[in-house]
Amino acid sequence: MYDVILLPVAPGGEANDAVPHAASLAERYDATVHVVSAIDTVAQTLRGPQAGAFAERVEDAAEARVEAVTGELEAAGVEVVGNVIRGEPLDVIENAIDDSGADLVVMPSHTRTGLQRVLLGSVTEKVVRVSPVPVVTVPIRGSDESEAGRSDDAT
Repeated sequence: MYDVILLPVAPGGEANDAVPHAASLAERYDATVHVVSAIDTVAQTLRGPQAGAFAERVEDAAEARVEAVTGELEAAGVEVVGNVIRGEPLDVIENAIDDSGADLVVMPSHTRTGLQRVLLGSVTEKVVRVSPVPVVTVPIRGSDESEAGRSDDAT
């Protein structure tokens, strides 16, 4: 049913439940997982002495994140490909779906509500709206959320 699974990861992001979900689905369907991290081009447009260092740190973080996730998936016996791509995250993910031939996307999703959700938006929510293939969203807890305040109906 699924041959190629796309797993977008944030540069410098911490481990989240989307990785084991992607691994489980890949094992079940004997699929390849394509891990992709977008380096937002906003970092490339900054000016000043700190801009270059900031862009380099973002790129290093993206590469480290892709390496960590691909290593975790390889250790689980999953066939995996990793890429770091420059561009706006939504565009990078849309293009990666086409370029990799993905037939499923697995992404983490913060469980924000109310004004936070309206103001911040979400790359995951945008991908769900525009993706030509199914998107599995895996809720993750932010560091400011407590276990008691988390609803099991967050999905």
